[in-house]
Amino acid sequence: MSSLSGVILRAGILGATGTVGQRFISLLSQHPYFTIQVIGASSRSAGKKYSEATKWKMTTPIPDEVKDLVIQECKAEFFKECDVIFSGLDADVAGDIELAFLEADLAVLSNAKNHRRDPTVPLVVPTVNPSHLNLIPHQRSLHSLHKGFIVTNANCSTTGLVVALKPLQDAFGPFEAIIVQTMQAISGAGYPGVASLDIYDNIIPFISGEEEKMEYETLKILGDINETATGFNHISFTKISAICNRVPVIDGHTECVSIKFKKQPPPSIEQIINTLDSYVSESQKLGCYSAPKKAIIVNMNQDRPQPRLDRDNGNGYSVTVGRIRKCNVLDIKFTLLVHNTILGAAGSGILNAEIALAKELIKAKT
Repeated sequence: MSSLSGVILRAGILGATGTVGQRFISLLSQHPYFTIQVIGASSRSAGKKYSEATKWKMTTPIPDEVKDLVIQECKAEFFKECDVIFSGLDADVAGDIELAFLEADLAVLSNAKNHRRDPTVPLVVPTVNPSHLNLIPHQRSLHSLHKGFIVTNANCSTTGLVVALKPLQDAFGPFEAIIVQTMQAISGAGYPGVASLDIYDNIIPFISGEEEKMEYETLKILGDINETATGFNHISFTKISAICNRVPVIDGHTECVSIKFKKQPPPSIEQIINTLDSYVSESQKLGCYSAPKKAIIVNMNQDRPQPRLDRDNGNGYSVTVGRIRKCNVLDIKFTLLVHNTILGAAGSGILNAEIALAKELIKAKT
């Protein structure tokens, strides 16, 4: 990416007043390759200045560049000058709106679930499977597009899981079984999110659709694309079971993971630690601006990772793994932590855009 000095991508943001939209704005406002061109939200907010319509929930102030921007309706006609669209829309409305933007030949990086199961849409965690972006030319040919596409990032809890699994699968072969139990932060529910009387002094052992997402998305992401780059080969030989809980933490999803390898005997604890610690993702090799120095940080202190202490590792783009040990039922177990609104949401979309730019799948003005 160092060769891209002077490149500016004109960004549009859909769902700009929501929590993911706010995170997009916060990250993009500090980014050397993006300028925020247009912001979109519901018809209730359209026509208002951003600062007037938004209940800002980030810990830093609203960036000056967007304070006075007038919010547009989420219609492609208002975003036609944009090089890339970041969608933080709620799933209730994202599907049709994002398709309309695709049909307008716009490049859409979506955080919503709506198109993740589409057999022509790459589901990309930027520190895991950027190679899936190679399906974009096929997607464009199906829709007769020149520069548009839809790429989705994964569910926030899936994201942390697959970052830890990818290097282990590459080094030691496929998994026979994966069991994951999550403790997910309240920011993952958006705003206003979970009622205080429900989450305070409590744990909620149900998040609608979350377990199904993890079980499906993990096997698509850890699979590959076929030889003709026209479809995905999902992993079919791995069994995965997810148990998802909402806990009273603001940011940072913690996950307890047990895995069994297909090949026996399994790798040693030392081999697991070395493999995770030495993992380098394609986004790092490409020199992407947002790529962390280490995609995985191994912390073997007995009480780590912890959300408050580790969620901001790598500016929120690193996954922290600890408590790596033998499992009495499967082979290996460990605990991981992912920042759910950075790598697990808006940050994935931004880093995916950087990778697409490096691969010349997005064209920008210079």
